[in-house]
Amino acid sequence: MLQKLYFLLLCFVLQGCAAQSKYKLIDAEQETVIKENYSYYLYYPEGYEENPEEKYPLLLFLHGGGESGDSLVYVKRNGPPKLIQRGKKFPFLILAPQNPQKKMWWNTRSVMQLLDTIVDNNRVDKKRIYLTGLSRGGGAAWEMAVQYPEKFAAMAVVCGMTPLPYASWIDKKMPMWVFHGEEDESIPISESETMVAKLKSMNYDIRFTKYPGVGHDSWIQAYDNEELYEWFMKQERQ
Repeated sequence: MLQKLYFLLLCFVLQGCAAQSKYKLIDAEQETVIKENYSYYLYYPEGYEENPEEKYPLLLFLHGGGESGDSLVYVKRNGPPKLIQRGKKFPFLILAPQNPQKKMWWNTRSVMQLLDTIVDNNRVDKKRIYLTGLSRGGGAAWEMAVQYPEKFAAMAVVCGMTPLPYASWIDKKMPMWVFHGEEDESIPISESETMVAKLKSMNYDIRFTKYPGVGHDSWIQAYDNEELYEWFMKQERQ
């Protein structure tokens, strides 16, 4: 309503002063502040407390739509949090926030604010911040790679929708690994195929793993792949 009022007032002033060849421009500025409260898991690797001078890599994990809500228990269903529950040990910190909105996309700006807060308050190697996400979280990972091209040392995306028109905005120095099930009916594998082809045509460093006969839950095989975490640990921003 406020914006409409400014528009009408501006039109009136312009019309009323046209005969005198004068006009008055009214500047209108409105600020909208969006706040998002995130619950999250923060995993510390073995030795973190015993080595107060050492800095560690950090992996940001963004879950899929099924894990959204108001209970962190959901976040343990898939990906690295599930593996941690099983007893797996990782060589880096893992930040796993929960999207509180069950039917809305990730607010990637708020996620970045959370990430920056965690990095500033822990011993994180800023040259070794990694990004991964599955399904809806995979789409958010692509979005963050576009919006924050100099933030991450490497990214792995599992069955996520892609921002194809903005592929060139992603930093060429950041290696990527994409996973997708060939029988995915929720987010077709064509999403990943076209994005990977586009990035390869521009000489990006990208790997693509397809899982024959696998549907949307390709994250099971992707995150069970020990090579993925070894690959992450080899990456560092120059």
